[in-house]
Amino acid sequence: MNAIAKTEVVVITGASAGVGRATARRFAQAGACIGLVARDPARLEATRSEVEQLGGRAICHAGDVAEPETHERIAELTENAFGAIDIWVNNAMTSVYSLIREMTPEEFRRVTEVTYLGVVYGSQAALRRMRPRDRGAIVQVGSSLAYRSIPFQSAYCAAKHAVHGFTDSLRSELRYDRSNVRLTMVQLPAVNTPQFVWVKSRLTHAAKPPSPIYQPEVAADAIYWAAHHDRREVYVGYMTAVGIKLNKLWPGFLDRYLVHRSFGKTDQPRDPDQPDNLWKPAPGAWEAHGPFDAEAVGTSLQFQLSKNREKLLVLAAAGALCWLLSARGRSAR
Repeated sequence: MNAIAKTEVVVITGASAGVGRATARRFAQAGACIGLVARDPARLEATRSEVEQLGGRAICHAGDVAEPETHERIAELTENAFGAIDIWVNNAMTSVYSLIREMTPEEFRRVTEVTYLGVVYGSQAALRRMRPRDRGAIVQVGSSLAYRSIPFQSAYCAAKHAVHGFTDSLRSELRYDRSNVRLTMVQLPAVNTPQFVWVKSRLTHAAKPPSPIYQPEVAADAIYWAAHHDRREVYVGYMTAVGIKLNKLWPGFLDRYLVHRSFGKTDQPRDPDQPDNLWKPAPGAWEAHGPFDAEAVGTSLQFQLSKNREKLLVLAAAGALCWLLSARGRSAR
């Protein structure tokens, strides 16, 4: 008799729009039960409705991930509704597009509290439940900017660097505890999400992600895959992989190159009246996608190859062995 597969229970932070909303859809397609947390109640309800239309179940909690209590509350609600949490996705973020000299201390603090400490608090809430059971997976949603900082996003880059350092420490501690809780970090490329519209900005022109731009479903697929595979880190997009490796070899070149490549070119002036989401949710029916559908691609060849890297290494080794045997046979004639 075949065993009945357990319905997965998942928590996703920043689930009301962008990558978080796309990730909720991806888990819903697999029938997951999901705890959704973000600040905007209306967008959370819209996400919950999408989850249920796709075959999943969901509960919502409107709260700020900068507060530890928010994570405890969504964990409690999720487990009361669906049972033990299997997967926790730390996705929520915010940023400010600005020169460092124009940033305020309050802005640095806010970005750090949401983008870095939100991950710390979420990880702690997950561990309080997963460690006693000795199972579960925590997925940190990172960025190529966790390795290579760019101009005009100093607070966000620093926060993602901090998430990377925190995750490495946590991984070591899980090994110290001989814990079976899994931990991974997904480093994302430029993604077509609403952040380029609603992030607080002092740029003169409207912000745009640099090419290549990927649809949020690409990120969601990677997060879903990472949650189910024992991989230390997952890179998404060839520019992510190249940028991380190149920064180790030639950081000075990137210092100069990224001055002109931090954002894509746009001829549209920034709307000075556009509300931002730094201190409160930006109004509007924002969804997973941002305004760059015409330019965004829906797949990443690099990620597809990365998923199958073990098979590719075996094929490469087999090919090399065949070539070597063939070369020896020719030399023996």
